[in-house]
Amino acid sequence: MTAPTAPTPRRALVVVDVQNDFCEGGSLAVAGGLGVAAAIADHLVARAADYDVVVASRDWHDPDNLNGGHFPPAGEQPDYATTWPVHCVAGTEGAQFAGPVGPALEAAQAVVVSKGRGEPAYSAFQGLTGSGETLADTLRAQGVTEVDVCGIATDYCVRATALDAVDAGFAVTLLPGLHAGVAPETTTAALDEMAARGVVVRKETA
Repeated sequence: MTAPTAPTPRRALVVVDVQNDFCEGGSLAVAGGLGVAAAIADHLVARAADYDVVVASRDWHDPDNLNGGHFPPAGEQPDYATTWPVHCVAGTEGAQFAGPVGPALEAAQAVVVSKGRGEPAYSAFQGLTGSGETLADTLRAQGVTEVDVCGIATDYCVRATALDAVDAGFAVTLLPGLHAGVAPETTTAALDEMAARGVVVRKETA
């Protein structure tokens, strides 16, 4: 009698917030963002067959709610801890996917998850698809068990997404060379935390 074969793991790529406002020239730019955008686009083209599902998260803040919450009240400066400069306002150029990432995501038929409505929402798992589904439900509906994570910024939204993916029961890998952090100290701390929580943090290759 032949033993039943285990189902083949299904893998998703989650591209976190690779948007114009988070890249050089944007309102909340991360150094190296454009380089990461190009590298992710290349990865999508070269490794498309590795993924059963591709997801792209985006900050998508309500243009009618730009004072308070995630952004500082009118006339006040952001503290870069709980409030931030206005960024990724829905429908603006700053909210669009950066550089070649947009066409690559379109070619991959990526599921877009939007998060943040003038309030803090760092993890892609806090967002919803166009049909109102959570990321966790979207992945489970596709039978996904393994998630590769990349994007911007390592020490904020990438970190939060990877940790939430672990908490949701997925096997998670952070892809080397495909993420950029805000600051060296917080990026190192985020990488250490992710590794300690079970994320496979692959070392950067020369």
